[in-house]
Amino acid sequence: MDIKNNILETIGNTPLIKLNKITKQLPCLVLAKVDYFNPGNSIKDRMALKMVEVAEAEGKLKPGGTIIECTSGNTGMGLALAAVVKGYKAIFVTTDKQSKEKADILKAVGAEVIVCPTNVMPDDPKSYYSVAKRLAKEIPNSYHFNQYDNLANRLAHYESTGPEIWKQTDGKITHFVCTAGTGGTITGTAQYLKEKNPNIKIWAIDVYGSLLTHYFKTGEIDMSYVHPYISEGFGEDFVPENYDMSVIDHFEQVTDKDGAVMARRIAKEEGLFCGYSAGSCLQGLMQLKDSLTKDDVVVCVFHDHGSRYVGKVYNDQWMMERGFLDVKSVKDIVNGRVGKKLITVEPKHTVAEVVELMKKYDIEHIPVMKEAEIIGSVSEAGLFLKVFGNNDIKDATIESVMEKPFPIVDFLTPVEKIGNLMTKENGAVLAKDEKGDFQIVTKYDVIQSMTK
Repeated sequence: MDIKNNILETIGNTPLIKLNKITKQLPCLVLAKVDYFNPGNSIKDRMALKMVEVAEAEGKLKPGGTIIECTSGNTGMGLALAAVVKGYKAIFVTTDKQSKEKADILKAVGAEVIVCPTNVMPDDPKSYYSVAKRLAKEIPNSYHFNQYDNLANRLAHYESTGPEIWKQTDGKITHFVCTAGTGGTITGTAQYLKEKNPNIKIWAIDVYGSLLTHYFKTGEIDMSYVHPYISEGFGEDFVPENYDMSVIDHFEQVTDKDGAVMARRIAKEEGLFCGYSAGSCLQGLMQLKDSLTKDDVVVCVFHDHGSRYVGKVYNDQWMMERGFLDVKSVKDIVNGRVGKKLITVEPKHTVAEVVELMKKYDIEHIPVMKEAEIIGSVSEAGLFLKVFGNNDIKDATIESVMEKPFPIVDFLTPVEKIGNLMTKENGAVLAKDEKGDFQIVTKYDVIQSMTK
């Protein structure tokens, strides 16, 4: 029977998938090494298992011991799987900028998670580096793996990722593109590929706010280049020992916004639901497109799965709050029609009075309010049907003929989502603005916004 003895035996041998739509403007073949097919849904499974195996062989991790690591989430998941199978405890220290989904996933597989502040220096006692080191000293029979300086990290990729890519491309790879974080993936893979063909170009993708690009260019650690960034899983404020800059040919920086937007494009246009770093990796390649030729074979690393970013990159409101999503919202529509006041009626108003209001203000939809609460709605189409069937209804109160209240949405709701709420029976939505006042958006408003 073809079976695996445990989940760890499923790590590696991930697919190489051709990109077809986003990269069609490029002259060459672009392939994605999609490592979310690993059991922990990220490329970090490879190095996590390798670090555990090396620590066991060297006697640093003993039976019943505790695994301690500072992680953005993915390395922790790989180590957590190893802990489950091999019978270790696991404590992971992460930062408050990482997605909540990552911490929740680690807890789901039995790990303890400690969250530390992001905006502190690496040597600050509150930094996740310092906390991990302290815990390793305080907890008996524990081992701090320190993925940044643990050379088993890059060894894992020298032994697995590099050989897989070489074999999958029949040795025709010309460019390897990878985001740069701990340095393990890009350095270990590059070392193997350069041994096979020294002419293969290794392009590292970095984020603005990280010091790695400046260090690569100058050999200097200049903290003035370090500032907070939103991108997850890559970029550093120090230089991990896993780096061998001699095997890297170029560093390219990508903005937080461009990486996030590209991740969403990959999902929508290629059907690959990837994480933040995949978007940044491909964005970096697109910025370097003028350096490519028709004979090139490019491999980009797509590190992890998009499920870890559903509250961030794949959340419209999160994207809009940071100015990452160039879409129109209820707020944009309301602000674009300055001076227009919301017209409302009370239940005691008659049908005839409401019709006069519709004529006076040239409107089709009116909310019905009672004591500052929305209790119903009136539409021109709905009134037409009722008046057509009963000519005497003009003297009836609105309370007796009103329809259901219009849906109430957030003021920042994207226009495309508003459209989904508008039906044949319901032609408008309501939202409270920053002052707490209700504003209305109709089908006509949506059509106008989409055609501007």
